[in-house]
Amino acid sequence: MENVLKGGQGTLEKKNHKVLVMIGLLIGIIFSELDETVVSTAMPTIIRELGGLSLYGWVAGIYMLAMSAFMPILGKLADLYGRKKVYLICMALFIGGSIVCGLSHSMTLLLVGRGIQGIGAGGLMPLAMTISSDLFPVEQRAKVQGLMGPVMFIPMLLGPLMGGFFVDQVSWHWIFFVNIPVGVIAAIFLASGLRESKQAKKVAIDWGGAILLVASIVSLLITPVLVQNNGYAWDSPLIVSILVVGAALFGIFVWVESKVKEPIVPLHLFKNRNIVVLSMIVFIVGLGLMGAFSSFPYFGQNVLGLTPTESGYLQLPMMVGAVASSMVCGFLLTKVRYREIFGIGFILPVIGFYFFSHINMDTTIMQIIMFFVISGLGMGVLFGSDNLIVQESVEKEHTGVALATVPLFQTIGATIGVSLFGNLLSSTLISKIGSLGSQLPESVKGHMHDLAAGGIPKDLPPNLVTTVKTMFVESFQYIYMYSFAAMIIVFILCWFLKKEVLSSKPKEAEELQTGA
Repeated sequence: MENVLKGGQGTLEKKNHKVLVMIGLLIGIIFSELDETVVSTAMPTIIRELGGLSLYGWVAGIYMLAMSAFMPILGKLADLYGRKKVYLICMALFIGGSIVCGLSHSMTLLLVGRGIQGIGAGGLMPLAMTISSDLFPVEQRAKVQGLMGPVMFIPMLLGPLMGGFFVDQVSWHWIFFVNIPVGVIAAIFLASGLRESKQAKKVAIDWGGAILLVASIVSLLITPVLVQNNGYAWDSPLIVSILVVGAALFGIFVWVESKVKEPIVPLHLFKNRNIVVLSMIVFIVGLGLMGAFSSFPYFGQNVLGLTPTESGYLQLPMMVGAVASSMVCGFLLTKVRYREIFGIGFILPVIGFYFFSHINMDTTIMQIIMFFVISGLGMGVLFGSDNLIVQESVEKEHTGVALATVPLFQTIGATIGVSLFGNLLSSTLISKIGSLGSQLPESVKGHMHDLAAGGIPKDLPPNLVTTVKTMFVESFQYIYMYSFAAMIIVFILCWFLKKEVLSSKPKEAEELQTGA
């Protein structure tokens, strides 16, 4: 019996080679995520060679903007034209962008390549989840995707090592060129293993909605990038104007989607309680988690006295905890109601961030490791589990766009969180250290706004170092208190999920009736 995909996007046949497909998908996930961490490690060297220091933050920003803007569009196209075709196009875009980046001899060309890479990456992750959901019944899917989520941690482990190796031993150009053979191998595995036959059906693409969606997302998300990289204040006329334009474009987009036959983002998805609740959960987690921990290496270097690499790897225990709980959740999802799994699981991040909000000068590295493990054990319920709930909450023909839309909220939350928390930390530090007044050397007074980037000034008198470190700790306590509040909100939201256990039995019965 064939597993028919509704909506004209094709048929996934039983003769799929699941191992080949999963190898291709996992390689694609790892290298699309790895690209972010490797590039950030190599950026100081790239800037020295290409110049354009003012564009430093845009190398990551343009990638994020392109990925976010095209994520739901690519998910919708996969629903209409088939997962395999759209996935391979996304991989081709990612490889093409890598070639442009690798050949770059100016920051402008590098940014163009990063934008092309971002468009491709916008389809690789959600489509990997969609394709895996088509290959396995729910019971197997829960276990498979419970393992796929933690795979995203591999780039965080390998990124600094690979970036350092290529920069030191070869050339920074190869951090992009290495994507070419790897991407081709991933595409060959998927193309060989995935059998998808097209159904003859005319489809209409909502190009107007697609353009409005891209324009609104870029308008809304470019504001935190401008604040973070170009020094604008959130209440500056330019930022406010862009936000107003973005909100207006989004309003027009919603109106257009309510009128067209084949909307890019079907609005009825947001009548589904699970979709709404999960979108809110991942948005707040992205906001609170990324906002807080994006600055943690800064804490490790200035307060704990660690090297940049050591402070980055100090966060790995959180990933270890998340991997462990993610695998456990993969087995529990078909046996226990997911509302209880999420609700009980998110008690742990609440506890973890409470500890972080009370961190002080006497907190040891071992205690910080425990805080990360506790937080990670709770966060692990999201990895893979949210995708499974989304898949089972919508019709088959809307799986692709749903799996692309919900993660979009996480990306938006993380983007805003990094900017908001970074500015909050900077302003708090400036306020506290500025209160020292005449005790500060003139060299420090003239560069107060560089504190969040430069760290504790080196020319401070020894008697002031401890005082300034204490102010650093208090500033971090302040931002972690906001993350603590965010985790409490997430914990409450978890209890609004449906009281269901994931099971494929009803759908299997429906398929049998259809086959008959």
